[in-house]
Amino acid sequence: MAEPKSVAARPFPAPHLRVRAWDDYTAAYEDALSATSTRWAPWYVVPADHKWVTRAVVAGVMTSAIRVLDLRYPEVTEDGRRQLDEARRKLEEEE
Repeated sequence: MAEPKSVAARPFPAPHLRVRAWDDYTAAYEDALSATSTRWAPWYVVPADHKWVTRAVVAGVMTSAIRVLDLRYPEVTEDGRRQLDEARRKLEEEE
């Protein structure tokens, strides 16, 4: 049997193909995350081996993100309060 003419045509043993494919996959995965994760829309890597760990990590990330928003109830002006009272009165009359 003749040797393949080019190095690219030579077969690699299966373990080497798997390692090379995995390395290519992880490099592409890391590139995609790096290119698309921003300060305003970050990616998080969450372990998924145990549901309770996954849920705890996601809850922690969400809690931190919500706290950063510094959310507050809106302030209602006197005019806005009068409009709400009028709307409530009309709804109660319908019953």
